[in-house]
Amino acid sequence: MRPRRWTSGARIAGAGLALFLSFVLVAVAANFPALTGRVVDQADILGATVRADLETKLADLESKSGIQLVVATVKSLDGQEIEPYANELFRTWKLGEKTKNNGVLLLVAPNEKRVRIEVGYGLEGTLTDALSKVIITNAITPRFKTGDFAGGITRGVDDIITVLTTDASEWQKRPSLRVDSEPASAPVPWLVVVIVFVVIGLMIVSPTFRWMVFAMLMSGRSSGSGGFGGGGFSSGGGGFSGGGGSSGGGGASGSW
Repeated sequence: MRPRRWTSGARIAGAGLALFLSFVLVAVAANFPALTGRVVDQADILGATVRADLETKLADLESKSGIQLVVATVKSLDGQEIEPYANELFRTWKLGEKTKNNGVLLLVAPNEKRVRIEVGYGLEGTLTDALSKVIITNAITPRFKTGDFAGGITRGVDDIITVLTTDASEWQKRPSLRVDSEPASAPVPWLVVVIVFVVIGLMIVSPTFRWMVFAMLMSGRSSGSGGFGGGGFSSGGGGFSGGGGSSGGGGASGSW
């Protein structure tokens, strides 16, 4: 009987975790900026000339390789960690081609002093977590510390493009892109852990709460909303949109 109870508990825990994450992601998505171009400067930290230069580079990258790299700055993460925010923003905008998942998002939150490179499934083997961390550490955050947001973003974009379009034997010669060690994984925020366990505990001790959760999950499935797929979100106007790609959380984050 013990193995059976453990299986039931594991299923309940999984359902509780999925529900909690869906609530978080929906809350975050409500304040996402619209995808109006390859550079979305909601935080207004880039001048017109810099934005135009970046747009040209990113359009040229997409034209030659099909890779869709988007730069976004946001006024606020709305109290969220940058990792889930960036992942759901990526999925909401559907960056990269649907069949290749070859999108990349460079996200900057200046008010929280956080930056992240979010990488689509199809590029994780090229723009690895370790390389993303190196780019953030060597190219982006040192310039951010001096207030040079334009320089940090421009250099970060240049290094990302170099890794994505240049043979590894060439860019590995550059000290600024050399990977000496694998970056340590970021710890899970303790508040998220506490909330997850509270939800799971309520589901275990309260049959009414448990069935309510299951009903909500089933309702979400039948309506085609919720979850991690980002279904039902719009990419916004401006004549530019994502190609249907997705990300599984690959990439790296940094602060200054």
